[in-house]
Amino acid sequence: MSKMSMFGLRRVVGVGAITAVAALGLASMGAGNAAAGPLPSGEKVTVGVDDTVVKLTRTGESAYPVPSQANNGAGRAAEVSGLVTVQAGEAAGTLTTGYIIGCQINIDGLEGALTGSADIGGTVGLSGSLTVPLTPGEVKVATIGSKSFDGGFASIQYKRQGIDVQLCGGYAQARAFTIVQTEGNYVIKSTLYGAPFSIN
Repeated sequence: MSKMSMFGLRRVVGVGAITAVAALGLASMGAGNAAAGPLPSGEKVTVGVDDTVVKLTRTGESAYPVPSQANNGAGRAAEVSGLVTVQAGEAAGTLTTGYIIGCQINIDGLEGALTGSADIGGTVGLSGSLTVPLTPGEVKVATIGSKSFDGGFASIQYKRQGIDVQLCGGYAQARAFTIVQTEGNYVIKSTLYGAPFSIN
């Protein structure tokens, strides 16, 4: 298995709920957070009960505004890039990454709002886009890709992946997430969040 994987665009890409906790993490971000551009790298280390060490990293992340493909005056879009990796000793598991996207989030309205659908197309190594219909007070989770690993290492790299937000009548914001879950008798599940940024 190749240790480095350029993961752009699989047809099977879902948008669904992670948990209300993930949504509340986005809800707590105000309009004064990072504008589009280079974003800070991140790292998280988790130690399992069997002393397995799982390390998640995100590097080279950026987000830049681009014209909405809908060209209807009501949409806004951005292109995102980044590299996420997991190091987990000799463990096997799954690495998943994507973005949490919200529109003027209302904490009282989060329950039941974490649903939807999206699709991206293309081939490995090329760019694509996620189109996310989003109404005020709503949060959606758009998954860019998921990769199984065996031997403790995996990476997902994406470049100029498009995020096109439609139907949002107010301020829109997003932040990256990466989840690793190991297999075996002692399962470790860990999530690394990225810095929030606006989608103008």
